Amino acid sequence: MDPKNRLNDDEDRVNANIGRVRARKHRLRDDHVTLAHGAGGKASAALVENVFWEIFGGDVLPDGGDSAVLPLAGILGEGAGADAAGSLAMSTDSYVVNPIEFPGGDIGELAVNGTVNDLAVAGAVPKAITAAFVLEEGLPIDVLRRIVESMARAAEAAGVAIVAGDTKVVPRGACDKLYITTAGVGVVPAGRRTGYGEIAEGDRIIVSGPIADHGMAVMMARGDLAIEAPIQSDTRAVNGLVEALFAAVPDVRFLRDATRGGLATVMNELARGSGKGIALDDGAIAVRDMTRAACDMLGIDPLYVANEGTFTAVVPEGSAEAAVAALHDAGAPEARVIGRVVAEPAASVVLVTGFGGTRMVDMLVGDPLPRIC
Repeated sequence: MDPKNRLNDDEDRVNANIGRVRARKHRLRDDHVTLAHGAGGKASAALVENVFWEIFGGDVLPDGGDSAVLPLAGILGEGAGADAAGSLAMSTDSYVVNPIEFPGGDIGELAVNGTVNDLAVAGAVPKAITAAFVLEEGLPIDVLRRIVESMARAAEAAGVAIVAGDTKVVPRGACDKLYITTAGVGVVPAGRRTGYGEIAEGDRIIVSGPIADHGMAVMMARGDLAIEAPIQSDTRAVNGLVEALFAAVPDVRFLRDATRGGLATVMNELARGSGKGIALDDGAIAVRDMTRAACDMLGIDPLYVANEGTFTAVVPEGSAEAAVAALHDAGAPEARVIGRVVAEPAASVVLVTGFGGTRMVDMLVGDPLPRIC
């Protein structure tokens, strides 16, 4: 059965069988920071909401994204042509992946692509990034050179400039070989608007490609799982894909890259932020055979595994075909519609299975996956 039709047919049953769930603030129950607070699940959300947002305020990041979007009129002042220029997007991120070189990429490429992608899914055209390095005493210079060269190639491919940076060296054992922190700036064109408030019932959910490749590639590269599989990270800059999507569908409702916590976490954030339900079609979500096999052997749900070159988009129902076609033409041949926005169950995510049943898809509780960053 066509995935789109199955979602349509099952919507009434999904809404009837699952009660309305309202979004609420996650409760912080811990007295100390744990590894779970960095896993991208409920513990991470509780930490951010109850410490950082509570103290700093949530006005700048109302949609919980990784980039702040600031109107240029407020920065440059009125009368400077800022209104027509759009908005400034800013983002920052830190990278602590182990191993620092893995199949399909390395920490340097990851740092550039991650920051470019955070800007792109905020609707911005990335322009420049900065990079700060924390180096462990004893790191081979040849390794550092490879990482920096990889960053330069990634920046050139994404069309951004690395314009400033900083370097610190810490004693042996004080960090795990190499940490990189990046910051980026980009420009959101005038009139481009995305966010939870734009989402409407009936909208379609698109994923730009297969999921779970990055997380499983890093896990395999560590060599401590007694499993070998030729899985490569999906790390890539998606700004070109995002611009192709906006060119085909100017009224894209929402964008987010599915990094820590995977697709399931992004969908739950989307449901909670919009107050609407998300119905996903299990059969439409692409997972490469080797990646799925590795997940099955380890008992890991690929919905929760990190991605580094895959993003989700919400588009109007009538624009879904044009959006997918644009992504295919721009270099994402496996982009597809995987679900829709529904009225019920409010603020929750359900997965429609191939057998016509449904199951709830919640955020991660604790830190059940092998850590990849």
